[in-house]
Amino acid sequence: MRELSFVKIITRLENAEVLDSVVTRAQAVVKKVVQPQGLRDLLHGVPFGHPLHPVEVQVPIGAWLSAGILDALPMHGSGKAAQALIGVGVLSAAPAAVSGWTDWSELHEQQMRVGLVHAAGNAAAVLLYSASFVQRVRGRQASGKVLAYLGLAAVSGAGFLGGHLAYRQAAGANHAEDVPHVFPPGWQEVGDLDDLADGALERRIVAEQPLLFFRRGDEVNVLSDVCSHLSAPLHEGELDPGSPAPGSLGTGPLGEAPGSDPCVTCPWHGSVFSLTSGEVVHGPATSPQPRFETRVEHGRLSVLLPGAG
Repeated sequence: MRELSFVKIITRLENAEVLDSVVTRAQAVVKKVVQPQGLRDLLHGVPFGHPLHPVEVQVPIGAWLSAGILDALPMHGSGKAAQALIGVGVLSAAPAAVSGWTDWSELHEQQMRVGLVHAAGNAAAVLLYSASFVQRVRGRQASGKVLAYLGLAAVSGAGFLGGHLAYRQAAGANHAEDVPHVFPPGWQEVGDLDDLADGALERRIVAEQPLLFFRRGDEVNVLSDVCSHLSAPLHEGELDPGSPAPGSLGTGPLGEAPGSDPCVTCPWHGSVFSLTSGEVVHGPATSPQPRFETRVEHGRLSVLLPGAG
């Protein structure tokens, strides 16, 4: 079965450079308004391990769809119930929009173009449902129902664009999820430990996969070099050698305290990952980096990815 014609229109929307001026201005506003970093991390969904926005949108969409069903049923009291659901949907759309705009501000250009139209469709739906609520309060049930169904059409179209963003363009997906499936099981030899520079980020290809290496003396931290957010090469990012651990004594080869946690900042969108654990320190990434175990035998370094294969 072939794609529907309007899907091809959406695909062309990805390259609609005419939207770029609006995208640039809107992105600047979002990044300026949505602060500090802790709030951005929460809105991205860092504490939850996946984006927050798709979860939040279930409330307004569910409320509005339920209101549409009640409007179609000739039941006593269904009008008041539908009105209440529409109000819930309008109020809950605000936090969902904030998290959505926050995610949108850290996407690629093609994704942001589609996302801008997605947001416009959702804004139109909120306006239509708000007008529907006002008409219902005034006792004008017929026009209230018409506006609500127009709003349902608008949010449905916007939702289709959201699905295109998530599944066709992989916005919000874990871009390192395939690493355990393509990396071979067991220990894989890398080479001589002394070939790795001390205190620097290095990229090596092991079993045809790009890996990120960070050596401190005899200790080597290894992560996938593909950023889980949008596939950036992490070895091109900024290294933070780590802050002193509380109560620690002495210093390591970079002047950091033993037990400190070195981090790497993604060169594209600024996600920060712990080099020792692969965990997300700051978003927009929400998925951790695959972390490899290491061993050194007779001066030769090998890596192993738990659960690979």
